[in-house]
Amino acid sequence: MSKFDVLCIGNAIVDIIARCDEGFLVDNAIIKGAMNLIDAERAELLYSRMGPAIEASGGSAGNTAAGIASFGSRSAYFGKVSADQLGQIYTHDIRAQGVHFATQPLDGTPPTARSMIFVTPDGERSMNTYLGACVELGPEDIEADVVADSKVTYFEGYLWDPPRAKEAIRLAAEIGHKHGREMAITLSDPFCVGRYRDEFLELMRSGTIDIVFANSDEVKSLYETDDFEDAARQLGKDCRIAVITRSELGSLILSGGERVDVAAHPVDEVVDTTGAGDLYAAGFLHGYAQGKPLDICGKLGSLAAGLVIQQIGPRPLMSLKDAASEAGLN
Repeated sequence: MSKFDVLCIGNAIVDIIARCDEGFLVDNAIIKGAMNLIDAERAELLYSRMGPAIEASGGSAGNTAAGIASFGSRSAYFGKVSADQLGQIYTHDIRAQGVHFATQPLDGTPPTARSMIFVTPDGERSMNTYLGACVELGPEDIEADVVADSKVTYFEGYLWDPPRAKEAIRLAAEIGHKHGREMAITLSDPFCVGRYRDEFLELMRSGTIDIVFANSDEVKSLYETDDFEDAARQLGKDCRIAVITRSELGSLILSGGERVDVAAHPVDEVVDTTGAGDLYAAGFLHGYAQGKPLDICGKLGSLAAGLVIQQIGPRPLMSLKDAASEAGLN
């Protein structure tokens, strides 16, 4: 029996989330709705100008790992922090979510990554991220026994930016497949896809990746087309399982000629879209690791995403296990 259901690998980033108005974005030259990479000086400046904020362990795959644990599945996480105050916050917070996290921290330099996330009244989030220590993740941080003991290993496309993280992912894939496990990727964002289109396609077509998560913009970027159905069809051919999220249009799952359309979960009010895709992946992977049919996996993903966008922050404030039970999805 596997010790873990899902292992997540990603950039270990402390999320610092605050509300703001549109004027704040303009005054501080923040691109609305984008993920902007910033340096340490810019990070300190924006932090000094923020209003009251929530600080929590974040990063795309970290959010997914926490969501999986909230569903009651056994999750683990690899990500690099530094031996500083934010690194301690990250470590305590993700372990408190019930996630196994034992990656060795750096000695203090560079400092732990952080992302200042500004949420405007329409629920849109604008991220300003200093990557710091998380880019130091390398092959030495791959715990072979954890990979071998995880049904699925899931990682962020963002990890293709730092070169040593690529080596780490390829090592994890080698170990995982040797033990009959599966590999999954989230494409992260359209700009990331644009940078690594050929490499991502090679990962899929070579069988290094078994499951692909993408949103509609990312999949269209991957195949350089404005035709969603054409892009979805191509992705369905290039990987064993394709999972495409479409915001209020729900999601689409493609596997071996099977097509499953899943409705979005009903939402009263969109408060903050931070983590919607991450929590969708959490619900899907929880269901998948438990052997659920693809339509139920998709419904679990929609449930988690629908709940998290009705609150501030990417970590559900309620038990997703209880929410799934109430929805009849357990």
